[in-house]
Amino acid sequence: MSDVDFYAARMDRAARAALQEGLSGLIVTPGPDLVWLCGYVPVVTERLTALLLVPGRRPHLVVPQLERPDAESSPGAGALTVTGWTDGEDPYAAVAKLLDGQGRYGISDNAWALHLLALQRSCPGTAYGALTEVLPMLRAVKDAYEVERLAAAGAAADAAYEEIVDLRFEGRREREVAADLARLLRENGHSQVDFTIVGSGPNGANPHHEAADRIIEDGDMVVLDFGGLKGGYGSDTTRTVHVGEPTAEERTVHELVREAQQAAFEAVRPGVACQEIDRVARQVIRRAGYDEYFIHRTGHGIGVTTHEPPYLVEGEHLPLVPGMCFSIEPGIYLPGRFGVRIEDIVVCTETGGRRLNNTDREMRIVA
Repeated sequence: MSDVDFYAARMDRAARAALQEGLSGLIVTPGPDLVWLCGYVPVVTERLTALLLVPGRRPHLVVPQLERPDAESSPGAGALTVTGWTDGEDPYAAVAKLLDGQGRYGISDNAWALHLLALQRSCPGTAYGALTEVLPMLRAVKDAYEVERLAAAGAAADAAYEEIVDLRFEGRREREVAADLARLLRENGHSQVDFTIVGSGPNGANPHHEAADRIIEDGDMVVLDFGGLKGGYGSDTTRTVHVGEPTAEERTVHELVREAQQAAFEAVRPGVACQEIDRVARQVIRRAGYDEYFIHRTGHGIGVTTHEPPYLVEGEHLPLVPGMCFSIEPGIYLPGRFGVRIEDIVVCTETGGRRLNNTDREMRIVA
């Protein structure tokens, strides 16, 4: 299948999904939705770029005239009508002409308020809903091609982990280890590194700790959470290692998190509500008396971004469907002391879950 046919099929699928949900169409602005639908990665500025998908009509991409050459050379451009607007013109009026004046549209979650408010002024009879709310399944269910890309990204992250644990930790700053992780991700094929969390000792009790100047010491638990994009698709994995011999409590907490992660993985199957996976992981930790120290959701979707729907969290009733890919990452965080998190990317299949990260989940002792 050519690039044009590939992206044409995605845009057609999106337009048909909009029709089924009673929408007049979709308005897609720069970001992951636009990349996923037509392969175009524009410069993001205050100038309006918008893809309009209306059932039964050819997709229409409105772009600043100075960026039109790039838009017309993007992978899915052959399936689009591209219209340019020049500075001094009103791009919102141009888009309004393509809209049903009384229509209801899905719009990208990350559309700028500047653009949405201007569209509402230009076409006051229209109504809008966030794309992930009106079409939550659009990007959530991956096809075989996407699962293959995610598996390759996961394998590359695994390879980076296997290399980082052979390097020295003790006596080095967190940011130095984080730089090694970023380098290893790139050496293993990542084009983009989104995050390299290295939380040592008490810093590990902060789930989103930024690697800092703290010097890693003997006796530290170290949370390693890292990922990015390879081949356009995301990786995201966490392992918690220990410098030297751990205490009995550190071993107990690590094993508890491993058990919670395993139980949540085993609960994955089609039809199970997303919140149920969160409940299973949380129940394991609650029974051991550490529930107040598990302070985040159990997981998030992943695809062309490292965080996207579905979310494994209490209150999310969306059922799992074969092809959904998401993290399972329970954790326990003891303030001022240490933290433990274990994370794999998992794809829901017809028969259960399939891990896309396969490094050892037992505690790894590092030097």
